[in-house]
Amino acid sequence: MENESEISGAEPPMTLEIIYQDEYLVAINKPHGLLVHRSPIAADATEFAVQILRDQLGRMVYPVHRLDRKTSGVLLFALHDALNSKMQVQFSDGKVRKQYHAIVRGFTPDSMDIDYPLKRDDGVVQDAFTSFITLEKTELDIPSGKHATSRYSLIDLAPTTGRMHQLRKHMAHVFHPIIGDRPHGCNKQNKFFLEFFQMNSMLLHAKEISFFHPVTGDEILISADYQPEFKRMLDVLGFQKY
Repeated sequence: MENESEISGAEPPMTLEIIYQDEYLVAINKPHGLLVHRSPIAADATEFAVQILRDQLGRMVYPVHRLDRKTSGVLLFALHDALNSKMQVQFSDGKVRKQYHAIVRGFTPDSMDIDYPLKRDDGVVQDAFTSFITLEKTELDIPSGKHATSRYSLIDLAPTTGRMHQLRKHMAHVFHPIIGDRPHGCNKQNKFFLEFFQMNSMLLHAKEISFFHPVTGDEILISADYQPEFKRMLDVLGFQKY
């Protein structure tokens, strides 16, 4: 029997991948390009993770943190407002650990700590700290600008503060911008990836989040597999999957 979307010709509603759920919390693997919630700076968007997950579960959900529109990976929600408040305290107290993977321009050092304050839109300067380790490096036999080859690194990032666009700004600050990042990244590299690989996503993925359960007190670790476009670029560039 045909369903309503088939009869009307409309696209079926998006279904989000749930990677953790209990009676208090739920986590999804957010795809690239999906906003967490409505934003005046993205008036073109018609789908939002909060609304999709609410409709999918048939109940209210409360995002306990944010991911940029073009960032994929673990996104955690509370199922009760009071639990959301408890999770916010953990974030404020630095008890939540987050791990990201990114593909960046150039050969990065084996490890690096970036202690570089960031300025908000309202002019307030905030401390910001990020550590990363290099997982792999690759070199393509394709000229890039004045260079005979193109070099990239796959890195594992661990921010200990949660400033807006922190990872994007920090990697640009150390001259290893994240591929696909706008406006903090490298326009030449973004055009290069679009031309050679038809890739227009930002290659930043929220791989893991760990925290203490607000009700049981147990330590919880949630991991999200790479989204399809990130996997494709790992294959194209010759990186392993972690």
